[in-house]
This record gives sequence, C-alpha cells and structure tokens, in this order.
Amino acid sequence: MDKRNKNQNKPTVKKEENAVVLDYLSRGYVKSDMSKFGGKPIAQAIGTEQFTLLELAPKNGVDLEIQDSVYIGKGKRDKIYRVLGKLDFENLTATSRIELDYAIRDIVEANEERFVEFFNTTDSVSTRLHSLELIPGIGKKYMWDIIKAREEKPFESFEDISKRLPTLADPAGMIVNRVKQELDTTTPRRGKNKYYIFTQPPRAPRRK
Repeated sequence: MDKRNKNQNKPTVKKEENAVVLDYLSRGYVKSDMSKFGGKPIAQAIGTEQFTLLELAPKNGVDLEIQDSVYIGKGKRDKIYRVLGKLDFENLTATSRIELDYAIRDIVEANEERFVEFFNTTDSVSTRLHSLELIPGIGKKYMWDIIKAREEKPFESFEDISKRLPTLADPAGMIVNRVKQELDTTTPRRGKNKYYIFTQPPRAPRRK
C-alpha cells in the first residue's frame, strides 16, 4: 500500500458538537442488560460531524422528540445532561434503525458543500483503490466519469453532479448508503467494507 495515501481519506477525529435523536426511551431500555444506565431516560442519537452513534442522558424534566437536533458539545447544553458514550450499531432499537436513514440523509443534505467537495477532491485509499469506488453505485464503472467531469469544472452541488452525470441520479443517497455501510458492525469488514471515509473506525477491543 502506498504509505502516502494510507491515511489520506480517514476523517479527522473530532468530538461531536451536535446530534440528532433517533429514539427516546423515557423509562430506559426494556431489557435491563442493554445499558449500565438501565431504568433511566435515555436517547439514542447520531452525531452530525462524523455520524457517531451515541447514547445521551437528557436533563431532568426534558422530553426529547425523535429527529430533535441537540447540542452535546462543551459548555451549556439546554437539553442534554451527559453524553453516556458511543453506541454499537447492533444495539440500536428498532425505531433507531428506521430513523437512521432519514437522519443521515438530513445531515448529508444540510452539509451539501462538504460532501460535494468529497466528489471534487477525494483521492485513492490505496495503490489499487480509489475512494470513489467505495461509494455504492459508482465503482470503477463511473469513477473515471466523475474524475473527468471534475477536472473540466468542479461540481457545485448535488444537482450539478446529477445533471452533468445522469447516471448519478442521487449522489446524496449514495453517500447515505456508504455511511450506513460503515456504521453497520454486524457485517464482516472485508474488501471495500474495511475502509472508513465518512465515519470513525471502532476502537479495537482492549487486550485482557
């Protein structure tokens, strides 16, 4: 592997400042073993910067709504008392899994400039694999079309991408599908699935 490109497409580690609520359980989890915070109100959420799945504890007297945007950064928070920690995909509730698609798409569309820049500037993740090939629906088949088009003129929006490249009818949706693939820890991390371009890789388990 080309060492120069090895870490090029890994997102910079940042703490999430804002999150979107996927599910809110006012009485905690039904199964007491789901969390060490069993019995207390808890929210499952996704960060808006790097799509980190999180468990959040609301402030006393605060009722959260699904798809609420909440501030979780440093300083005064109006709704969230504490960020309890990261959440594994397999521990998402049924409601969270349904809401995940909507939340990711809203985040992608709200940060259109950032993701259009991905199409304009992204490079290889290895000597044999380009980042664009990791996006579902692109592969090698359309990768060179994108590269040629952006060399002629940088893309300005998702609409611009789909107009100039009709085969990419829903570029935002393609990003959404890739984010979901990276978050899904229930599938083996082999081949193209082993790379993380929009999310943070899970931390390796500690050795006993």
